[in-house]
Amino acid sequence: MSTPILTAEHVGKIFTARGADSVVAIQDLSLTIDEGEFVCLLGASGCGKTTMLNIFAGFTQPTSGRVTLRGRPILKIEPRCGMVFQSYALFPWRTVLGNVEFGLQMQGVAAAERRRRAERFIEMVHLKGFERHYPSELSGGMQQRVSLARVLAADPDVLLMDEPFAALDAMTRQTMQDELLTIQEASRKTVVFITHSIDEAMILADRIVIMSARPGRVKTILANTLPRPRRADVQLSPAYAALKAEVWSLVQAEVLGHAEATRLRSD
Repeated sequence: MSTPILTAEHVGKIFTARGADSVVAIQDLSLTIDEGEFVCLLGASGCGKTTMLNIFAGFTQPTSGRVTLRGRPILKIEPRCGMVFQSYALFPWRTVLGNVEFGLQMQGVAAAERRRRAERFIEMVHLKGFERHYPSELSGGMQQRVSLARVLAADPDVLLMDEPFAALDAMTRQTMQDELLTIQEASRKTVVFITHSIDEAMILADRIVIMSARPGRVKTILANTLPRPRRADVQLSPAYAALKAEVWSLVQAEVLGHAEATRLRSD
């Protein structure tokens, strides 16, 4: 029987700004994520995907409802949830090794041990030999590998990934997807991954959570039964085409419905 690791229970989030209307970003969203699961959040821009990820990370608190990690409420920044951002968020004055060691240093890990662990994950993301390089000396794909190694070295229970490959070229993006799957399958880390790409969600996810247009709610959850290991050639299969058509119809209906509702409000 699967064990839940993350839960969202009737979560709502309202943003308010002085002199402006309140924005209901998320409304009555409930979701359970099991240990070792790879879940992709998919939906139109502005549907609350990043807001939900930030709530899981403890960067912001819900206006209503609650979120838990292993049954305990997340009430502040949660170090057991490691975040990989779309921007690389590296320290430009630190080398690759220094960036990967940073989280361990903040945890008070001794110098020799954090060096050992950092070097292990640098090798895992195929950056061995670049330990002394600075971020400005690396390609975008290499910088994102450093970000991933830094989070993995800190050994969080959950990886929260906010469109981490969106800025990469198609070939590098595919390579990073393959490597992330290899790492996740070996470590069995729980991953919550935001994407706008249906293909990316289908390559990566055990389950695809399709969110409604704002205010964000869980519209549908689809199990991804495509066989693993998944590589680019899986996209040629009839099963892939059928699932993609189903996902696209659900996303398209939500986007078109939101556009029509917006038009009616403005008339």
